Amino acid sequence: MSGRPVVLFDLDGTLVDSAPDLAGAANDLRAAHGLAPLPLAALRPMVGAGARGMVGIAFGVLPDDPRFDGLKNDFLARYADRLLHSTRVFDTVAPVLDALDHAGLTWGIVTNKAMRFAAPLVDGLGLSGRARVLIAGDTTPHAKPHPEPLLEAARRLGVHARACAYVGDDHRDMLAGRAAGMATLAAAWGYLGQGEPVHAWGADQVLSSPSELLQWLEVA
Repeated sequence: MSGRPVVLFDLDGTLVDSAPDLAGAANDLRAAHGLAPLPLAALRPMVGAGARGMVGIAFGVLPDDPRFDGLKNDFLARYADRLLHSTRVFDTVAPVLDALDHAGLTWGIVTNKAMRFAAPLVDGLGLSGRARVLIAGDTTPHAKPHPEPLLEAARRLGVHARACAYVGDDHRDMLAGRAAGMATLAAAWGYLGQGEPVHAWGADQVLSSPSELLQWLEVA
């Protein structure tokens, strides 16, 4: 990519490790229903799928199940109570963000997380003054894998989508990035879901560690 690209990041599993709090909320809800907790290893891969994924793995229900909406609402209420208990910026991501700031590169966040969770999370982790844009799952009428959230981020930053790279840990991130005309970088340190392996997502590059983003940008 020529010039100085704008880097857009997914949030959960890419910038921040929110699995402990999301899994904790799921297990809190299981306990309320008389069920034993599930290990973090079983819940972690589905964090990228949000409430749908967490309720699905915790209770074995799909969105068309009549119990789903009630379980989802109860899960989200519990998650709101523990939003920042254990969630942290990944230790290996923090120096990468420092390097981007030092190099004067613009970066932002595009997540499917609803703004009522994304904004306080980003603010509580000290990222709101650094990320130049925050697009949530309800900022536009569409969520990823639709490209509109990424295109909206580019519009708000005043850049063309082709001047952006999108980094994410879910196949949907790569689909959205390609549809938006952005370079796509798969974050192999993230949650990755339970679908196709990361190398099958069609990303322009698979990053095994956050530091490889700096090599790709040539600002290391």
